[in-house]
Amino acid sequence: MEEFIMETKKLAVSLPGLELKNPIMPASGTFGFGDVPSANKYSLDTLGALVIKTTTPEARTGNPDPKISVIEDGVLNAVGLTNPGVDVVVSEKLPTLREKYPELPIIGSVGGATEDDYVEVATKLSQSGMVNALELNISCPNVHEGGMAFGTVPEVAERLTKKVKEVSTVPVYVKLSPNVTDIVAIAKAVERGGADGISMINTVLGMHIDVASGKPVLGNIMGGLSGKAVKAIAIRMIYQVSQNTDLPIIGMGGVETVDDVLEMYMAGASAVAVGTAHFHDSMICPHLIEELPKRMEELGIESLEELRLNVKKRGAFKL
Repeated sequence: MEEFIMETKKLAVSLPGLELKNPIMPASGTFGFGDVPSANKYSLDTLGALVIKTTTPEARTGNPDPKISVIEDGVLNAVGLTNPGVDVVVSEKLPTLREKYPELPIIGSVGGATEDDYVEVATKLSQSGMVNALELNISCPNVHEGGMAFGTVPEVAERLTKKVKEVSTVPVYVKLSPNVTDIVAIAKAVERGGADGISMINTVLGMHIDVASGKPVLGNIMGGLSGKAVKAIAIRMIYQVSQNTDLPIIGMGGVETVDDVLEMYMAGASAVAVGTAHFHDSMICPHLIEELPKRMEELGIESLEELRLNVKKRGAFKL
């Protein structure tokens, strides 16, 4: 029992609106609303938190098939934010999830085609009393309206963040797009807008052509690249943002191993989300949670909080 308590303290993370027993969570879209088959393979109470699928005002059927293409070291997806709409999420999906997991920290993911859409979804999700925080998805690259359009111009990102903060009753994390020339400018903009934290990175816009047919593999032509192929980009951007803002960061992008988790921390993250790795290992999150304390002990890391503070104290790497 004493060893279990020590391991729990090692992994505990405190973020705005979120008291996490460990830093590991599935990225938005991975587990749907806790209602996909992979979400039933173990108790979700094992997780630090659960980020639900991005929710929009009305139901969305998503993009034309094929929606997913597995490529070397990654996955291209153009799902298109398929979801049943916020009213169904609040009246059906969240109550079912909350009944099963009353103590699990849940992060609601907010999407839309207009600023008013984001405000509507943020209002309904936060006022439902069933989410602990919101993730503002201004970075989805595979929808034709909204999404990434709000996350590539600093002034727009700041204005939207401010509007959502005015109506949200829970802390707001803004999910940043890597498809920009200056990630720090966007991060500073959402910080000015009142964001409580940042999650990053979303997928990198990519494309795959079938050389036999000469046509794009995805029905949407282009899609978002995730997986191991984007990890170095994620690490670089997390590092840049952590050096230039005071906001906590939920890091994601290519996480597959405990060393990937610790690398995210050493770049400046405060928690870690796992997405594409679930394609290869549906038990990836509990595996990481189990292996993390052992690896920390090998490296002489007392706790994740200590590691985070040491990284902050270290500051920028010197040439």
